[in-house]
Amino acid sequence: MKNRFSFNDRVMGLLKLTRIEHSIMLVLAVIAAELETVGLGGLPQFGIIALSIITPIFLSMASFAINDYFDVETDRANRRFDRPLVSGAVSKKAALYTAGASFIIGVAASFPINFYAFMLAIMFGVMAFLYSYRLKDTLLLGNVYIALSMVVAFIYGDLVVSGYIAQSIIIISIIIFLSGLAREIHGMIRDYDGDAKVRRMRGLVHYIGAPKSATIALVLYAEAVAISIFAFFFYEPFLYNALYMIPILIADAALMYVAIGYFKRIEAGALKRSSQFFISARNISLGAMALALVAYLIAPLGALLH
Repeated sequence: MKNRFSFNDRVMGLLKLTRIEHSIMLVLAVIAAELETVGLGGLPQFGIIALSIITPIFLSMASFAINDYFDVETDRANRRFDRPLVSGAVSKKAALYTAGASFIIGVAASFPINFYAFMLAIMFGVMAFLYSYRLKDTLLLGNVYIALSMVVAFIYGDLVVSGYIAQSIIIISIIIFLSGLAREIHGMIRDYDGDAKVRRMRGLVHYIGAPKSATIALVLYAEAVAISIFAFFFYEPFLYNALYMIPILIADAALMYVAIGYFKRIEAGALKRSSQFFISARNISLGAMALALVAYLIAPLGALLH
């Protein structure tokens, strides 16, 4: 029988499997952290900067590939035909090999940088596998891990340059963690039926219901927004920095739109009829967080021009 997937289909499937757009966002986060703290440790050599970019790219690829490997039956139950393992564009064996090779490359790239960067890469690489295998099914622990995985790129970039965590990176990390955890809760609400049926997950939505879960997500997003605005008035390099504040306000507005949209639809009992909104909300929240990364990336430039 002729294979219905072309070479281009398989390449695109591999890119979807590894969520390459997330790798790009992590690279921006690492660069943003390096720029935020470059004055603390001096600009590293070009080779070190290149290695610091390779690590998040491949560790992110590894984490998504292994996640889809373990989640293929759940994704089928959730009718996620956009996932390449469900569509058949990528085989389970190819996903497993991709995950293993990406993990090795990502960790190896961190070794010449410094001890802290190397250990952080190993820790989060191992945690990515543990998350997909077991932690995802543990109440909130898996969601906290995913939120931390969004933060780790900033910490990693900071450690590459300065060897310790700067105050500005702590602020960014708190904002990203809160919004990332809120986004994870929305994902649990969106995928609840398949997760409960196939993986028999007993997550937050199972114990407190979708309405209360949506309320918690709304509060977390609101806290992240408040801190992002607070930083504009009190902390460098965000202090009265228009290059930071303009994109942040747009990102904040988008995140609150998503949070309020989830809350209203679930309160109205429209969970079953909101699949299209859930898809668009996922993309909007991802775009908003990408815009926030741009804000953190250009904030040091705005501080210099201030």
